[in-house]
Amino acid sequence: MSDTASASHASSPMRIRARGRSFLALVLSPEAPLNLWLAGLDQQVVRSGGLFSGKPVILDLGLLSEETPGLPTLLEDIRSRGVRIISIEGGDRSWPAVSGWDWPASFEGGRPSGEVELPDQGAAADATAVAAPTGGQTLILDGAIRSGQCIQHMQGDVIIIGSVSSGAEIVAAGSIHVYGSLRGRAIAGVGGKSEARIFASRMEAELLALDGFYAVTEDIDAAIFGQPAQVLLDEDRVRVLPLPR
Repeated sequence: MSDTASASHASSPMRIRARGRSFLALVLSPEAPLNLWLAGLDQQVVRSGGLFSGKPVILDLGLLSEETPGLPTLLEDIRSRGVRIISIEGGDRSWPAVSGWDWPASFEGGRPSGEVELPDQGAAADATAVAAPTGGQTLILDGAIRSGQCIQHMQGDVIIIGSVSSGAEIVAAGSIHVYGSLRGRAIAGVGGKSEARIFASRMEAELLALDGFYAVTEDIDAAIFGQPAQVLLDEDRVRVLPLPR
C-alpha cells in the first residue's frame, strides 16, 4: 500500500456498528415494616440460592413513603445481601431519608430491543432507527439446555425438545414447555402475563417464576417432584400441579 493510500485509509473514519440487547431485570418492591421485609428477603436468598447472583435488580419504592422507618439504610441493607441495584423507581430523590443514597440512574419502561442502526456520516441524529420486535412468536429448541446456558425469549412461548440441566435458565414472556426433565430455572410470564404456565415432563426445577412470583424446589410436593407437572399462578401463589395422565 502506498503512503498516499495509507494516509487516506488512516483518515477515513471507521463505521460504528451497534446492536440492541435486552436483559431480564428483577424488581424488588419493599413493604413496611422493613425489618420484617428484609427478614423475608434473607429467607428467599437462602431458599433460592443464586436467585439474585449476577442479576440486575430494580428497586421499586412505590409501596413506601419518605417517613417509612428504616428507609435511610434500606439501599445499603439490600446491597449488603449481594443484590445488585441498577435502578430505583417509585420514590423521590428529594426525600430527606434518601439524601445520602448513591442513587443509580433510572431506566424507564423496558422492552426487547432489536438491531440499532447508527446513522451514516452526515445523517441527522434523529434518523436513528430501532427495529421493533414482532410479537406472538414461539421459540422451539431441539436438544438439551446445558448448565450455565441462559435462554431469553421476550416475544412468546419457549418449547424445548429435551431437558434443562441444573444451573441453566429459561426466561419467556409467554409459557415454557419442556419435553424432558426441568432441573434448572424457568421464569415465564415476564412483563405481566399472569396467565402463562410452565410445563415439564419431569418437574425437578430449582426455581419457578410466573409474573414475578417465585417458588423453589422445596415448594414442590414430593409426590409431584420428578413427575409430569404444570405450574400456574393462583391468587398470587405459584402452584405446581400434576399433569393428567
